[in-house]
Amino acid sequence: MLDFKIKNVRIVDGTGSPYFHGEVGVKDGKIVEVGWRVDGEAERVIDGRGLVLAPGFIDSHSHSDTTWFLDRRGESKLMQGVTTEVTGQCGASAAPYGEKRRAAQMDSDTEEGVPVTWTTFAEYLDALEKNGVGLNIAPLVGHSAIRASVMGYDRRPPTEAELEEMKKHIVEAMEAGAFGYSSGLIYPPSSYADTQELIELAKAMAPYGGIYATHMRNEGLGLLESVEEAITIGREAKVPVQISHHKVTAEKAWGAVKDSLRMIEEARAQGVDVLCDQYPYIASATSLTSIIPGWAHEGGPKALLARLKDPETSAKLKQIVDESRAGGGWNKLLITSVRSEKNRFAQGKRIPEIAAIWGVSEVEAAWRLLIEEELEVGEANFGMCEEDVKTVMSSRLVMIGSDSSATALDGPLAKGHPHPRTFGTFPRVLGKYTREEKLLTLEQAVYKMTGMAAMRLKLWDRGVIRPGAWADLVLFDPDTIIDTATFENPRQYPKGIEWVMVNGVMVIEDGRHTGKFPGKVLRRPGYKK
Repeated sequence: MLDFKIKNVRIVDGTGSPYFHGEVGVKDGKIVEVGWRVDGEAERVIDGRGLVLAPGFIDSHSHSDTTWFLDRRGESKLMQGVTTEVTGQCGASAAPYGEKRRAAQMDSDTEEGVPVTWTTFAEYLDALEKNGVGLNIAPLVGHSAIRASVMGYDRRPPTEAELEEMKKHIVEAMEAGAFGYSSGLIYPPSSYADTQELIELAKAMAPYGGIYATHMRNEGLGLLESVEEAITIGREAKVPVQISHHKVTAEKAWGAVKDSLRMIEEARAQGVDVLCDQYPYIASATSLTSIIPGWAHEGGPKALLARLKDPETSAKLKQIVDESRAGGGWNKLLITSVRSEKNRFAQGKRIPEIAAIWGVSEVEAAWRLLIEEELEVGEANFGMCEEDVKTVMSSRLVMIGSDSSATALDGPLAKGHPHPRTFGTFPRVLGKYTREEKLLTLEQAVYKMTGMAAMRLKLWDRGVIRPGAWADLVLFDPDTIIDTATFENPRQYPKGIEWVMVNGVMVIEDGRHTGKFPGKVLRRPGYKK
């Protein structure tokens, strides 16, 4: 007997092929039959009349590395139809966590305040498995985590011995099951690496078939040079390249994505496997510390905070930062999170608003927040344009990623004023850009969220609806699906997602979480424990 039979649905199978009407049978976590009719009895029959059945969405760029230790649900992702996340992005994986990295941090807790109990990547993955997760996790290992563990936050090239030690961390992570390694080339200490260092580490990863995912060195006026660097790393190391959240964040460079996408197409024609991911919004989001020049981060967060407090160094930094924000740049920064209750008022406000409340200049307001919150300040930056978002999304090279962590409307993670992508990325693509604006067909949009990302990870048994694949499935209404989260009120779940199944277990039923945690910590194909 089947566990589930889903009937009367329009099946969009994740391959990009045209939809078809039919039924799907699920048993023991797997899809066992797909057809016009599925024979046999089932424990549960779900009538999906009027709905679309698609593979569970794969968030190709996620930051839910340690949220699970506080809330195992992953509700903000599941409510969007996401059943798998690719974590460890932008160089910032939870492991390795060596002594030099530990010494440079403000404390030895995760971003959510949970004690770090691991050192190696294998230990981290074991901790995740023991804890349990609400959806599937496909982890990358981060370059910043590796470099900080070996070199701390030293702004210099590694010695030969240090480079070899970093390679050992790459190998350890790959042998533990990582799908590749990521860099965050605007974030210290990853930003302190030159191209050759990144190539050498990618070469160490290459025998394992991993991908190199990169938050590039510059997404503004230096976009094309940064794309060229990413391509060079892929070409020299002979590894696939994933360009993270492809965009332009400087108004003077708007439109340059046409050239960058052309460069990537040319690289692919030459045999360099380069692809991209994207979130469907005109604002980025990161830590407010990103406004501080890279040299001031040397030594790590503790050293940075000391420099912000030092009168002489602080004055120099304020001048640099204020000049970089001339011409309305401060007004583009919206504060998304702070750690303390006293500054909670700042969440959802732009820097000039906060400065006016405090009666100080914009740069002084930013400094006060960073110091009083001990650097834990999140921001959204409105530096992109809608035309570029559409140009990137319509490219055959681009899949979808939220660039956000899992959270919820209640529980320990329900805090801050996050970027709306946290709650709305996937329904926004299906509602706004597919149904309303017809930028994509339904099949194209689903492929970018499923089969394309699964292919990137070589997960041949996920991201598609076919017999033998894992039963990660989402049932949604194509006529109503839409994001409701906004920059003003981001904590709102989308509309139109009816049912979500992870590994054959129903986790979202009639729009509500079932309290089950069937997710798996995935290991790269070929992994042997």
